[in-house]
Amino acid sequence: MSSASLLDHFSALEDPRQSWKVVYPLPEIMLLVLCATISGMEDFVEIRLWGQERMDFLRRFLPYKRGLPSHDTLNDVMNALDAELFKSCFTAWVEALRDGDPDVVAIDGKTSRRTHDRANGREPLHMVSAWASRQRLVLGQEAVATKSNEIKAIPLLLARLELTGAIVTIDAIGTQTAIAETILHRGGDYLLALKANRPATHADVAAFFKAPPAEMIHSVHETIDADHGRLEERRHLVCHDVDWLFSDRRYTDEPRFPKLAMIAMVETRTERSGRVEQERRFYLSSAKLDAKAFAAAVRSHWGIENRLHWVLDVVFHDDLARLRTGSGPQNMAIIKHMAMNMIRNADDKHSLKVRRKKAAMNTDYLKALLFRTQQ
Repeated sequence: MSSASLLDHFSALEDPRQSWKVVYPLPEIMLLVLCATISGMEDFVEIRLWGQERMDFLRRFLPYKRGLPSHDTLNDVMNALDAELFKSCFTAWVEALRDGDPDVVAIDGKTSRRTHDRANGREPLHMVSAWASRQRLVLGQEAVATKSNEIKAIPLLLARLELTGAIVTIDAIGTQTAIAETILHRGGDYLLALKANRPATHADVAAFFKAPPAEMIHSVHETIDADHGRLEERRHLVCHDVDWLFSDRRYTDEPRFPKLAMIAMVETRTERSGRVEQERRFYLSSAKLDAKAFAAAVRSHWGIENRLHWVLDVVFHDDLARLRTGSGPQNMAIIKHMAMNMIRNADDKHSLKVRRKKAAMNTDYLKALLFRTQQ
């Protein structure tokens, strides 16, 4: 098995260094950083140390004639690498991993808290990611300066994704006409949370579900979860009759979402330690889902928190990352997403944490993680 099947997806990457100064080829650096990250290394000092101990393994795939660069060189190259090209290469690689079946694609943002450089006016890296819930794959990412800029980043991320047949779920910050249009243009359907940032539409939908006419409710689905002393009951209602939302009224928040086909509500009642909390959440969608499918899509959305953001923080220690210059924070976030996709693809029952440790101890296992997705 050659490394080409993996690294060919990144052949479009341009080496940021002057060609006559290049001692350590870019493919060798990329393979080193990826393998070491899979194996649990968390900074460039550790990455280089791992490479020194695993030189025989690395030379199975690439020559490494000059050995390994210093940790400072690794840092400089990852900082200088074109982040836009790297994102595009990552997206192309992931598309080769995806199957053709429809999926719920969740879009959400996460801040890497220690990547700030406030002395030079740099805020922490905030990354908006796309997560395929059924396949548990990171599909792409877009960096923004702050959480408030997610509205600008989400269409850029969506424009790079193949969304045919997908249900795209986004929290209320993404409940924008332009974002809905982008999703539809890419072949998907949207399921967008509706909150008070669209006050008039939110008030209309909330008033409807306060006493919904039985003939207008398409279906109802109820679920009960009980664990660790918490009892949560959920009631899901969907309505496919949305014509009443459109009228001769004209106001700032008038719903103009393209191909709006459904409004929906999740009503939750949570009991814990004798306390009861109730909440209602509302949604807009271009797909006519029944209540059970709607419930599954909403639940899938939270997978991006539990299976992506939590894993980045707890397994990859993302909140401890301290890269602060150039494109380094963005590029290493992509490396972590690559590593996560590969680790999740392992054909065993180990936890992600144990898989990383096993990869560090067993090079045959590491090789299987690297190339299983290429077969």
